[in-house]
Amino acid sequence: MSFGDPNNPYGQQGQQPGQQPGYGQPSGQQGYGYPQGQQPGYGYPQAPPVQPYGGYPGGPGGQMEMPGGVKAARVMLWVISAFQILAGVLLLASMGNIDEAIDNSGATSADAQTFADLGKGILAFMAVLMLIFAALSILLALKMKSGGNATRVCAIVYGAFATLGGVVSLPLGIVTMALGILIIVFVAKSDGAAWFQRPRY
Repeated sequence: MSFGDPNNPYGQQGQQPGQQPGYGQPSGQQGYGYPQGQQPGYGYPQAPPVQPYGGYPGGPGGQMEMPGGVKAARVMLWVISAFQILAGVLLLASMGNIDEAIDNSGATSADAQTFADLGKGILAFMAVLMLIFAALSILLALKMKSGGNATRVCAIVYGAFATLGGVVSLPLGIVTMALGILIIVFVAKSDGAAWFQRPRY
């Protein structure tokens, strides 16, 4: 019985005893294209998908790194908080100037004193408001590293308020307005969204 030319790779090979049909490579002979014992579509494991920014905490790529835009927004929050603390202290210090101005004017009527009290009340309210916003800015800056999507939303809202406050206090508020706009842009970008929505294990 003939099995064809044994040196022809395209010819039908003889089946050895103990082998199953379709796996017919003689012992010690390597098949074409796949290692011995491997079939097409099987064998080599697939590599895990690449995670952005070096993976996620506990994953194969290590801890995810904070994007540059989020780092910049964090620094801007610190800068805005410093401006607001300074403005709050200056407003509180200027309350004494109102009494001094009333005394220098020589006005002693009840209306003048009422006007002075009203002015000091407005300055005190603005100073407290500045200090509250400074505290919020510090809190957001601290939460940028570990906060989730709620921190991102709060940072966008805070940036909007900072921008509005800068517009109201122009020309002095132009720096605050610019920083508020940049905070919104950096936090709302796709890499910022990926950072705040990253998986946590």
